[in-house]
Amino acid sequence: MRITDAAAVRLLRPGDRVDVLAAARVVASGARVVAVPEQVGGQDTSTAAEGSGLPTATADAGAAGGALVVLAVPRRIAAALSGAAMSSPLAVALC
Repeated sequence: MRITDAAAVRLLRPGDRVDVLAAARVVASGARVVAVPEQVGGQDTSTAAEGSGLPTATADAGAAGGALVVLAVPRRIAAALSGAAMSSPLAVALC
């Protein structure tokens, strides 16, 4: 998911726990960070939790702003996050 504050995302590491907020309400609480994909000088420098089995992703921050973060959440929460992202910018807070 794309978080509006790219600087906040740069502070995250796989294994961190975050709350995801949209429109001043908590949409996901205690979500585990799985990967923090980023693009630096055209090179993919993604970090992913060891053994996660996830491919590293390339973030196109220039096109949409913000930064990408991959979170592990239950399906119900994933649906809520997706819906919230359609109508409001998302933010994260470390737990």
